[in-house]
Amino acid sequence: MSILERLKPEIPQEEIENNDEIKAKYKYWRIRVFYSMYIGYALFYFTRKSFTFAMPALISDLGFDKADLGFLGSLLAITYGVSKFLSGVISDKSNLRYFMGLGLIFTGVLNIFFGLSSSIMFFAVFLGLNGLFQGWGSPPCAKLLTYWYSQTERGRWWGVWNTSHNIGGAIIPLLCAFSIQAFGWRYAMYLPGTMAIIVGLFLINRLRDNPRRVGLPSIEKFRNDYPDDKDRDEVDQDKNLSPKQILVEHIFKNKFIWILAISYFFVYIIRTAINDWIQLYLMEEKGYTLMLAGSCVFWFEIGGIFGSLAAGYLSDTIFKGKRGPVNVLFTLGIIGTLLALWFAPSASLMLVSTVMFFFGFLIFGPQMLIGMAAAELADKEAAGTATGFAGLFAYSGAACAGWPVGRITQDFGWPGFFLLLSICASVAVLLLLPLWSKRARPKLAAPANG
Repeated sequence: MSILERLKPEIPQEEIENNDEIKAKYKYWRIRVFYSMYIGYALFYFTRKSFTFAMPALISDLGFDKADLGFLGSLLAITYGVSKFLSGVISDKSNLRYFMGLGLIFTGVLNIFFGLSSSIMFFAVFLGLNGLFQGWGSPPCAKLLTYWYSQTERGRWWGVWNTSHNIGGAIIPLLCAFSIQAFGWRYAMYLPGTMAIIVGLFLINRLRDNPRRVGLPSIEKFRNDYPDDKDRDEVDQDKNLSPKQILVEHIFKNKFIWILAISYFFVYIIRTAINDWIQLYLMEEKGYTLMLAGSCVFWFEIGGIFGSLAAGYLSDTIFKGKRGPVNVLFTLGIIGTLLALWFAPSASLMLVSTVMFFFGFLIFGPQMLIGMAAAELADKEAAGTATGFAGLFAYSGAACAGWPVGRITQDFGWPGFFLLLSICASVAVLLLLPLWSKRARPKLAAPANG
């Protein structure tokens, strides 16, 4: 069987009727699917970030300058952002276990090819292709979370899954540092690449697209947890939407998706700017050493883990499946932490670390829930495309956190940096406010005939 044939969705099996068997199989498959995609997405982060932590060695060993490495980093961000959208469209009509598994295998192979190279031209080719396959990770996870977990529990499961890239982000610098010190920078590419290939094969074995592929009823039917009682028949059946229907009727004509995508743009400017620039700010303005500044960034990631878990829990329980209130409240909190970091009266490591923890806590709430809301406010069969579309805007924002934010900081100093991010947070709040009361899949305008 060819790769293209394997990428076609599997045929649903006949639905099991025995309730005890349904309960047992649901328990087994939900755990199996979850731990598989958790591990798999963490490994996508390994192959995306290994280049970042190998950069100092590339400067010392190969004589590259910061402009060369900046070009490679921008190339990776651009190709990844484009890929998130395109792969979202493709994944909605694909077999997710092969789509995600093969994507991880290809990124692993390209990591190894990068490690075998020494010229900027080959680095650009392999890193650009890596970015294209990186997009094969997130949209499949969005679809799996939408199909295997229902409306009033999904926030908690999504929140736990969202910590996978925090875990990946915490482990990969240690893995790269060990590889570089023990064997040289090339092994910082070889080792994550090899691990990605192995885990990609693991994903192909472990994952299944949705409950109906293994003879189970829809998750909404199983848990009697429908987003809209009028849509029960639609939810329980595959509608086999065409790519055009998904894009036009459920994405481009869905005003909620546009609002979420644009707000994502501003949230990602903030997230990426803090992640990339705050270490330099602490060194220049607070007099921190590189090690002390890096330890504060560590607390940003730790805060992100707790923020993801809290955001998912609160949206499921306190707000009964509504993601809007948490998005708005957390983004308002971001404005407060920006001001606290800006006007912090001292260089106290404890104070700055605490602020960075809360910054990570707050920013990773909307970072997770905006993408989740996009999947929920589109049809289930369009979940991958919806998150990919939002992701395209998000990584456009991430790209703007590079040169544009750097230029503003250079011309207007760090006050300009914090003022810009505060404006971005305020705009995001205004955009997210109209979605305060929205739950999954509101009724869209009926498509025109023909």
